[in-house]
Amino acid sequence: MPNFRRKKFSGGYYFFTVVTYQRQRFLTNEIARDRLRNAWQHVCSERPFKTTALCLMPDHLHCIWKLPDGDSDYSTRWSLIKSGFTRQWLEVGGKEKGQSLSRIKKRRRGVWHRRFWEHCIRDEEDLANHIRYIHYNPVKHKLVDRPGDWQWSTFHRYKTVGGLEAIGNKPVDGIFAGE
Repeated sequence: MPNFRRKKFSGGYYFFTVVTYQRQRFLTNEIARDRLRNAWQHVCSERPFKTTALCLMPDHLHCIWKLPDGDSDYSTRWSLIKSGFTRQWLEVGGKEKGQSLSRIKKRRRGVWHRRFWEHCIRDEEDLANHIRYIHYNPVKHKLVDRPGDWQWSTFHRYKTVGGLEAIGNKPVDGIFAGE
């Protein structure tokens, strides 16, 4: 069995990629965005973090979080967001993919890929590069021609309010709502 080790630095910036199970394409629909916003806000109120950048795609999301000083527990936060979303999603009739016998035995639902990808941001240049990557992702996946054409991203706020300093403390509600 693989032994995954994650780097953890308290109070750091982290880039994440979180994928739906078998790349199901539902995250940008209105009900999914609403349920994800609820789970995200609930976890953030219980275990605070700042969302520095975010792009919600149909089958995955990319984001950067800034964790509080003395805290490096992003794994629990993701577990709570994914499980909270899954409960709400299935309660309103959201679909899940059928799972293998192994997933069923381990009580894993067919909504999220089990793991997530994380990268500890090293410096300001690395942070800027990852923010650009997040905002360019819809173009890369040929969903739009320009980053500004994708409505579920912090790109618009960066453009409007002037970068990291201005957006760091802003809530991300509009991204989930498609505002």
